[in-house]
Amino acid sequence: MTVCGLAGSPLLYRLRKPAQEPWSLTGRVPDFLNIRKSRESMELLCLERNYWSGSMRRCNMQRNHLIKCAMDSSYSDMANDPTAIFPRINMRDPYKRLGISREASEEEIQAARNFLIQKYAVHKPSVEAIESAHDKIIMQKFYERRNPKINIKKKVRDVTQSRVVQAVVSRFRTPSMDFIIKTSITFIILGALTVLFPTEEGPTLQVAISLIVTIYFIYDRLKSKMRAFLYGAGAFILSWLLGTFLMVSVIPPLLKGPRSLEVTTSLTSYVLLWVSSTYLK
Repeated sequence: MTVCGLAGSPLLYRLRKPAQEPWSLTGRVPDFLNIRKSRESMELLCLERNYWSGSMRRCNMQRNHLIKCAMDSSYSDMANDPTAIFPRINMRDPYKRLGISREASEEEIQAARNFLIQKYAVHKPSVEAIESAHDKIIMQKFYERRNPKINIKKKVRDVTQSRVVQAVVSRFRTPSMDFIIKTSITFIILGALTVLFPTEEGPTLQVAISLIVTIYFIYDRLKSKMRAFLYGAGAFILSWLLGTFLMVSVIPPLLKGPRSLEVTTSLTSYVLLWVSSTYLK
């Protein structure tokens, strides 16, 4: 018998069928083979992800390096370029010339000056312009330090935002316009009577009427007899003390006559009583 060009005995040479796996007959793959395949696929995915992340990291590093080299080369070319001119050389404001704000500290001014000098060191007019702006700013800072200006707006803001002023302001409230007109007319009439009809004993009757009117108006707003009496009496005493102090120590007598001091003090107290009866909360 001849098999593929070789002579052999049919007893010695037989065609052998490859052995089959035991699970091939059933058509069912064991679980350990599925687990092994899933592990192999996961390892393959991890390797691919690590490869791509490493490639992206290397690309970013190369790009940053190229950008840095380009910036360094452009800066060095500008520093060494004899035609580089300071663009704000003709600007009159020294702060704008150096590119800083008016609230900049001395360290910031010096840093801006050093940076610009190093950048435009080749161009002599640019260096002179930078030095001139720096000297003007330093001299102005020195002058302001020796002759400090009083910032009125800041002082007023600090006073109005203080706790004492806020506590006092919180005790007042703006009423309706009709109530303001009513109290204003009442105290204007009292002031006119005090000026037109002064007596030898002073404006005693007008002052007593002002106290009663103050208590009435405070009660009309607060609807509390106790608070109206306490606020009215306290405002009356405080207004008379303050009016007497102002007329004796601060304000000269505005009216002539034997009772000019009492009359002027009464008018001042009327103003304070009007504020208390109209706006006190």
